[in-house]
Formats: sequence, C-alpha cells, structure tokens
Amino acid sequence: MAKVISTLFISADGVAEIDFDWHFPYFDENMGRAVAEDYDTSDVLLIGRLTYDSFAGAWPDREAAGGDDAPFAKQLGDVRKVVVSRQPLTFSWRNSELVEGDLVEAVTTLKADAGIGGILIPGSISVVQQLLAAGLVDELRLLVHPVAARKGRRLFDDGDPAYHLKVTATEIFPTGVIRVIYSPTDAPAKVGYDQVKDQVPAGN
Repeated sequence: MAKVISTLFISADGVAEIDFDWHFPYFDENMGRAVAEDYDTSDVLLIGRLTYDSFAGAWPDREAAGGDDAPFAKQLGDVRKVVVSRQPLTFSWRNSELVEGDLVEAVTTLKADAGIGGILIPGSISVVQQLLAAGLVDELRLLVHPVAARKGRRLFDDGDPAYHLKVTATEIFPTGVIRVIYSPTDAPAKVGYDQVKDQVPAGN
C-alpha cells in the first residue's frame, strides 16, 4: 500500500502558509537535501489548486531555462501530478490530472494501487487537513523554522478529537530549522495528576 506523506515548511507557532520573508533566509543546503529526500520518495504528487498554480507558474519555465534548478524542475514535470480542485482545470503542465470525485475516496484508491509506492503532498494545507481527519496521512514531515510568523494559515485547525503523533526522526540544521518526521499513533492512556505527582520536582 502506498504511503501518503505531507511535507511542509512551518513556523514555530504552527503557520504553514509560508511567507518568503521568513522562509528563504533559512533555506540552505540542508533544507535542500531534506526536500530532495521527500520528493525522491514519491511516485505521485497530490496538490491543491493554489499549490498547483504556484508550481505550474514557475517550474516549467525553470526547466526550460536550463539553470541550476532545471534538473529538479524536470523531476517535478516528469512525476504524475494529481490536483484537487472544485473547479475544472485546463492543464498546461505535463503529467497533470484532476482528482475525480470525492478526495478521500480518490486517495484511498491511490493508496491501494500496487504500482504506487509514495504519494507526496507538498504544501496544500486544506488537502492535508482533510486527509488527516480521514486518517489517510502516514507521515508529516515538517521543517520547523525558528520564527513565530504570527499570521497566516495554520496546519492544525480547531476540531475534535486530538491528533496523536509519534516522532520517527529529527534533525537540527545550523540555521536553527528543525526537521521533524511524525507518524500517527494511538492516544496514550488517560492519566491524571495523581498518577504523575511523584514526578513533580521536590523543590529545595
């Protein structure tokens, strides 16, 4: 079964709607490597309409320009891109297609496709939120920037129940960015103060 991976640049206060003013100062070779590792896991990119418009408006031209980022641009062009949109789209970027029908049903079908090993969701906050709620996200790969953005859309919206996560990997970059990889896990057993009071500092 294919693994669904969400990869996001995110601020220390949980804002995943990036502002280039706080993002690019922290982008270095370590972050570039982490991004490459995430994309190398994927046979399919699953992206929302806004993310698609942003990517399609930039990467084909970068591929054509033949600069330093042209190989990565070609990789993005070559991969299968499944786009989530409530409106019909006319695609100008190769290997792009529209999600047919319900998102959860479509992703469930993609996960069950034996020919697909990895489904990567770059950005696309609303898509990630819907799939988290449906229990279809296998990993959250977050690049946590050492900045409180204080404005912008957050990854985790208000709702119930809580999402419980386990850390499967961490890495700290010289810029202060922390790469954290989470996977969903079961909620811990309920514990109250009486069960932890022996761990409270004894004081002096």
